[in-house]
Amino acid sequence: MSTLVTVIHVGLCFLLILLVLVQSGRGGDLTAGLGGGSSQTIFGSSGGANFFTRATTVIAAGFMITSLALSYIGNRGNKKSVFDGLPAATPPTQSAPAKNPVDAKAPVDAKAPAQPASSPKKK
Repeated sequence: MSTLVTVIHVGLCFLLILLVLVQSGRGGDLTAGLGGGSSQTIFGSSGGANFFTRATTVIAAGFMITSLALSYIGNRGNKKSVFDGLPAATPPTQSAPAKNPVDAKAPVDAKAPAQPASSPKKK
């Protein structure tokens, strides 16, 4: 069933692309390039626009229906939540505050300068 709906969906995709490209637009488009700009067409001088508009609407509706059907078919057996696969959250543990290195009584190196070195002045 899934394969059949996928084949229909892909076919509707190509038809929809083709119909959008063939429709007359505001400027030079595919119909003008293929000689469709004359009044001697299969659908008449304005009948083609209505036909292509309706055909595009029908095919777009079919595209949406097959999209929803594929989504339903893909998720039919999957009743679990997305969050079911995540590991369980552990409550945060209370730890002792870290010692501040300035307050610690560390031996002072005699060679180290008492003041931090200043950066060179910008010109």
